[in-house]
Amino acid sequence: MFKPNVTVATIVHAQGRFLVVEEWVNNKPTWNQPAGHLEADETLVKAATRELYEETGIIGEPQALIKIHQWIAPDKTQFIRVLFALELDAPCETHPHDDDISACHWVSAEDILTSQCLRSPLVAQSIRCYQEGTRYPLSVLAAFGEHYE
Repeated sequence: MFKPNVTVATIVHAQGRFLVVEEWVNNKPTWNQPAGHLEADETLVKAATRELYEETGIIGEPQALIKIHQWIAPDKTQFIRVLFALELDAPCETHPHDDDISACHWVSAEDILTSQCLRSPLVAQSIRCYQEGTRYPLSVLAAFGEHYE
C-alpha cells in the first residue's frame, strides 16, 4: 500500500518579513519554513503548532490554510505538504528547541525566491502561494475519531 509522507509547514509573516529556519543538510545551510512530519494521533493544526514551537520557540497556532501540495522529491520520496499561514504583528525573537535547527532568520520574500539554499522547491513555491492571497479557514480541516483532541 502506498503511504506518502504527510508534512506540515507554516508561513510566518510579520511586517513584510518571512521567518525561515536554517538547518545543515549535507554540510550546507538550508532554509525552510517551520515544518515537519505529522505524528500519530495528531491533527494537522496541532502538528503545525508543535513544529512551529520546536523549530522557532514561537507559541502560536496557524490562522489559515493556504495550500496542500503533492510533491515527489528527487529521490522519489512522495510528500503531501499542508501549508498554513500565521500573521504576527512584528518579527519576534526565536529560540529553536530542535537541535537540527541552527538559526532562524526574518527575510524578505525576494531573499527566499532567489536563494540557492532552499531545502526544497516547495519553500519558494510556498511563498508564491502566500503572495497569491488565497486563504482557507481552518474549519475546512476536520479530524474524526476519539483519538484526536
